[in-house]
Formats: sequence, structure tokens, C-alpha cells
Amino acid sequence: MAVALLLPVCCSALCSACATEDPAPGRKLVWADEFDQPHGSSPRAAKWNYDLGASGWGNSELQNYTDRTNNARIEDGCLVIEALKESHQGSAYTSGRLKTQGKWQWTYGRIEARIKVPRGQGIWPAFWMLGTNITAVGWPKCGEIDIMENIGREPNTLYGTIHGPGYSGNQAISGKTNVADGAALADEFHVYAVEWTTNRIEWFLDGKRYFSVSPDTLPAGAKWVYTAPQHLILNVAVGGHWPGYPDATTSFPQQMLVDYVRVYAPE
Repeated sequence: MAVALLLPVCCSALCSACATEDPAPGRKLVWADEFDQPHGSSPRAAKWNYDLGASGWGNSELQNYTDRTNNARIEDGCLVIEALKESHQGSAYTSGRLKTQGKWQWTYGRIEARIKVPRGQGIWPAFWMLGTNITAVGWPKCGEIDIMENIGREPNTLYGTIHGPGYSGNQAISGKTNVADGAALADEFHVYAVEWTTNRIEWFLDGKRYFSVSPDTLPAGAKWVYTAPQHLILNVAVGGHWPGYPDATTSFPQQMLVDYVRVYAPE
């Protein structure tokens, strides 16, 4: 798929001023969404699709993903993905899950987003990628790159992970880092990124590398499947095997605010 060169647009007061310097020296911006649309509008249909429904999503999650602006919309220069406690089509919670599948995909580069995550027991925000061949080969053979995951019971811990054939689910390869001074990730915006090359993936929090993997990292005999196009996903799940489930301490609604998403390629 051809990619268009887009220039970054500074965001509004809610999402604060964006940096003017290029955070990825030696690379060129090839795709971005700055979410600079009218207040209350839906995400750009030219860039995003929706996953829909309440299948549990392989993790016994509780939410029903919808395409309503109740759950995904633009506000003050941010994409808002909002998890609600409400009865909807037999589910007790709703949320949003956006993806570029079928519209945009990339092989290699720097992929980053500036995000303020939600908080609370059982809340599970994520910014991640899946191989676009998932419809042909299935998961985990398609490969999955989790750029950012946080679970509510670990408010200051960021996880970066890969899932592939022979190293998925509980056997996934994962690294983590903690926010300084015990602060919660949800307290402010952070920049989450990966730099993906032929034989290496590196994870960054606010420009600082904290984890990397290569074919040598994999279990003996396992296949490195990160040489083919992947698409982006942004979502907020409610409940699941890993984060656990909402309890009396969990408040709703919970919002993930996305200031921008940018993809860079080597110059």
C-alpha cells in the first residue's frame, strides 16, 4: 500500500502542545493521525476500522466493542476511547477497539503514540500490532507486537511483548519498566514506541529504551515471524485473564486519550 507523507499538527490544550523536533532522527514520517477533527466526530474512516462485538476476544474479556461515538470519538485534538459500565446487547460494559487492518500496514520502522492511559482494577489499555496475514495463517503465526500494555492493578508498570508460534499467551516474550517515583502511567501522557528492523524490535518509554528482542531471544526452534506487514490496534479492554475483573474500587467511565499516532520509515 502506498503511504502518504503527513506533517505533524500540534494538538489542543487537552492533549498539550506536541513536540516540534523529529523524535526519530534518520527516519521520515510516512503516516500519522493527529486527531485534529471536529469535536465529537468519529475517527477518520480512511484510516481506522472497528473490531465489534463481545466474543471475549480470547481472554474472557467483558466488554462489547462498538463503533458508537459513545466509545470512540475525537475531543479537543485527542482520540478518546471510553469504557462504559452499561447494558448493551447482553454485555455489562462497552468500549472501543480501532484498527488499521485493510487500510494501512507497515513492515519495519518506528511506530509511536502519545497516550494517557485509563486506570482501575480490571482496566486493560493497549497499543499494539498484528500481522496482516492473520486471516490466512491465524494467531499467533501472524505475529503480534504489543507496543504498550498496562493493567489496572499495576498502575506504574508498562509492558512490551511479542507473541509468535511457540511463544504466545503465558509463554510470550515480554519486558517491562516502571515509571519513576512510583507514579501511575495514567497520571500523564507518555510516548510509547517500538523501533522495528529486520532482526530486532526495541521498546521505548518517553524516548528511553527498556527492552529488545531478536531471533536469538526466541525459544530453540521457534520462528521469527516479524518480517511481514502488520497493522495497528488501539483499544481499552474490561476484564480478562491477565488484568482480572473490575471490582468495587473500579470507577467508570474510563478513558484512554491518544494525542497522536505516527509511523516513521528509514530515510
